[in-house]
Amino acid sequence: MRATLLVTSVLVLAVSPARSASAQVGVSHQPHSYIYREVEGQWLSAHVFFPPGHRGSEQTNAILLFHGGGWSAGAPEWTFAAARRFAEWGLVSIAVQYRLSGGDATPIEALDDVCTAFSWVREDAANLGVLGRVAGYGVSAGGHLVAAVATVGCSGDAAPGDYAGPDALLLWSPALDVARDGWFVRQLQGRADVAVYSPIEHVRPSTPPTSIVQGVMDTLTPLSGARRFCDRLIQLGGICELHVYEGVGHLLTRNVANQERDFDPDPAAQADGIAQQRRFLRELGFISGR
Repeated sequence: MRATLLVTSVLVLAVSPARSASAQVGVSHQPHSYIYREVEGQWLSAHVFFPPGHRGSEQTNAILLFHGGGWSAGAPEWTFAAARRFAEWGLVSIAVQYRLSGGDATPIEALDDVCTAFSWVREDAANLGVLGRVAGYGVSAGGHLVAAVATVGCSGDAAPGDYAGPDALLLWSPALDVARDGWFVRQLQGRADVAVYSPIEHVRPSTPPTSIVQGVMDTLTPLSGARRFCDRLIQLGGICELHVYEGVGHLLTRNVANQERDFDPDPAAQADGIAQQRRFLRELGFISGR
């Protein structure tokens, strides 16, 4: 069912300084919600799930989650199930809203929001009880945005040269080769050279360790982009795991005839992809246990 490309190299990760914070108890069904940014009259939210028995005085890592939807649809709630799962594993898990394409907004604005969200988490770490590293999780278009933070980089609130992005990437059917993505090209509205915002064109030695879950028959974010991304990162001495699942398409759907809706994820592939993410985080020291 699954073929895995796994290459290990020397791993060096930056650790944020520890700060004090008040105790939080349990993983609640509903998150603690914050406004992390106000921009152009829009309030952008971040929804935080705390690990069971979490105390801000303890060393705790975090993960930011970004939903899919072709840059033009979706909501943070789409990642709540994954956020609860990451919280159960011991991470402060934050589902993030970003601006959707439409009108004057493009993926450029969305990327700026994602950069700002990472900066916000680190700046407000004490209140959030985040005393360690911060990973990024992205699905489809959200995978593009979080991978772009780690490769294309940030400007504005996140000063150039001052890395504020993720310390690890967990990507699920990500859009990594958007220069070949006609939908992304249209969303960009001609405002920039598409290659400028394509993660695969900006992989560098500092790109954080990456784990990718991908269906062989994905027609929306093809496997070829994930393979090229991993190959480049490995060639540069980095870490990239590519977990490939036969017979399924986008988001591991078994409905390969229509991969834009009516998703029917293969249970075995989905369970294995989640298990691979957990192992990946454990081996990087983000979580403990089995």
